[in-house]
Order: sequence, then C-alpha cells, then structure tokens
Amino acid sequence: MLSADNSLDPLLKRPFSLFRWLDKDIQILYRVVGKLTNILKDKKPDDILEIIGPLGNGFPVIKGKARPILIGGGIGSAPLFSLAETIKHKKPIFFIGAKTKKEILYTYALKSIGINPIISTDDGTLGQKGVITNVLREFLTHHSSPITDYCIYACGPRPMLKELTLLSEKFNLKGYIALEENMACGVGACLSCVVNTKNGFKRVCKEGPVFPIEEIVW
Repeated sequence: MLSADNSLDPLLKRPFSLFRWLDKDIQILYRVVGKLTNILKDKKPDDILEIIGPLGNGFPVIKGKARPILIGGGIGSAPLFSLAETIKHKKPIFFIGAKTKKEILYTYALKSIGINPIISTDDGTLGQKGVITNVLREFLTHHSSPITDYCIYACGPRPMLKELTLLSEKFNLKGYIALEENMACGVGACLSCVVNTKNGFKRVCKEGPVFPIEEIVW
C-alpha cells in the first residue's frame, strides 16, 4: 500500500504489486491513470514514498515437472515478472494481453532473462489480434505436450480471470490467480476487497491476493 506524499489528497494509500526485487531495492511498475500515479510520475530520486508492506501472499512455486504458463492482462502482468525470474529455469511460457501496443509492458526485461512472450492486443497493433485467453485456448488445444504438464499463474482484469477459470476446468489445469480489487486498508480491517470463494468470503488483501484458480466463485 503506497502513498506518494504526506498530503490528504488522495487520502487513502493505493495497492501495488511488487514488480521486481533488486538486492535491497524493489521496483513497482505502474501506469498513470489517476491522481496518485500522476503524483508518482513527477517524483525524483531521493524523494520519499510511504509504503506499508509487503502484505498478503504471493504465488507458490509448484514443485515437480509441470511447466508454468504465465498470463498477464494489461498492468496486471506486473507481479508476474518477479515470478518469471524466480522460475526461469522451468522455462515458463508467458502470455501477455492488452488493449493496444502501448499497454504491452516490459517485454525487453523478459527477453533479458530468456523469455519471449506470446502477445495479443485487442486492436491488433502488436502480436495476435484478440484477447489473450483466446490465444491461450488455441495453444492448449493444439500443443502436442500433455495438458496436465502445465500449471497456470495469472493476474489481470476480472473477465480475463473468469475465462481462465473456465479454461482450467475444461482442460483440467491447476493454477493460481492474483485478484485486482479496490483496497482501502490493505490489512484486512475494512472489508472493502472481500470476494466470494468456495470456502466462504475472503479478503483479497489478507487471504489473497493469490488464490487457487478453482477457488473463486464468479
């Protein structure tokens, strides 16, 4: 949870994922969309930001031979990069989708660790035209490897994650999704980020943001 300065506007901190660990430093990837990120873009080296964290849970690394499939939608792909770095020895397949070319982020960083992402954009300005879940469906339908040799990790907008849940059921895949919800406190007190799961209501900031893909009730 991050504040850009000590003013009361915006009043509440905003949730961000950790993009990358660099020794004792962290990187946060963001897109300028509102008041707080507009303040962030004007920050300079040595400016101070107030951060509470890390909070919640992260993606568990699956043991065994299952090959990871990472799927990121828009800015939701940010937390998948550090995961990709951690499990690069497992040769993950990385799918990135966005509305347009300008929203496809950090492909240069992925290539620097030996990953060439599969890309789609809604308007066809980069990669395949269409939504990334359709690209994944084609991959799962026509790829020669046994489907059960894959494990899904994903973060992005709710429609994408809901479709991934359906695909995981169809192809009998296991995996994990990180939910993007509005959060006010980040520590489980305000209940603003509660979602329905097969095990009852859970707080995304506290019990999540990562959940088993089959657990969320859409």
